Order: sequence, then structure tokens, then C-alpha cells
Amino acid sequence: MNILMTSTLREMLLAPEIQLHVVADCQALVEQELSAKSGVSGTAVKLAYKAVTTFAPGYYQSTLEKMLPAMVDQLEPFWADFADSGGSEFGDYLAKRGNEVSEALLVVTDTMARDSERPTVVKAYKTVRGSAGKHIDAALPNLGIMVQKYAV
Repeated sequence: MNILMTSTLREMLLAPEIQLHVVADCQALVEQELSAKSGVSGTAVKLAYKAVTTFAPGYYQSTLEKMLPAMVDQLEPFWADFADSGGSEFGDYLAKRGNEVSEALLVVTDTMARDSERPTVVKAYKTVRGSAGKHIDAALPNLGIMVQKYAV
């Protein structure tokens, strides 16, 4: 089933009445993905998440709120191509371009880590950065479903 998508991601996801819902959905997505992680790399990601979320109350949510516009900007070309191609499932589209999409999203987190003045957060990020791409790849189908939920 093709969905008519004439809006940009920025228009859909960053509208004032929608943005807080998107942030909440992003938090839920991260927690869902974390709960599915196992093994050494999964444990490292879970520990890094715990360090960041317990480091300062509200820091994680405010960081998601700050990252969202840049993440949306990185996803925008993929959304435009998906819409132009007449695709029906954005999650499948993203998954087929996993490495390219992951690297685009990591530009945002790398920049935030580089500019951060919070050594604990930077240390936690550096601990998981090497395996971050594969974790993002695994989340892309669910990210696409979440994004498409807001398609108008």
C-alpha cells in the first residue's frame, strides 16, 4: 500500500504539537531496542545508557529534544527518496540502506559527543561508538515504523 507523503519530515516530526510525542516515542524505541540487546556489546550499550540516564536527572530527555532536529535533517533525504520511490514501508527502506543511514545518524551523535562538556557522557559514548552502527542498523525497521506513524 503506497502512502501519499507530501510533507517533509521536519514538517511532520517537529511541529510543535507533535514534537514532544516524537521525543517520547524515541525514548520508548531506545528502551525497546536496549531490552532486546544481549552479549558483551549489548551489555556495554546498556551500561552506557545507564550512565547517561543516571548522570543528571532530565539530561537524557533534553538531549533527545536537542538531537531530534539534526536527526530529522539526516533522515530527510532518505524520506524524500522513499516517498519518490513509492515505497510502502519506511522501516524496510531504511534497513536496506543500513550502513548509509547509520553513518548519517552517527554524524549527529559524534558532533554532540565532540561538543559535550560532560566527561562522563563522552566516556560512555566512546565506549560504545565502535559498535554503534550495528545497533542503529538493528533499530532501523522500528525507527521507520515510528517515523511513518506521523506521515501525513
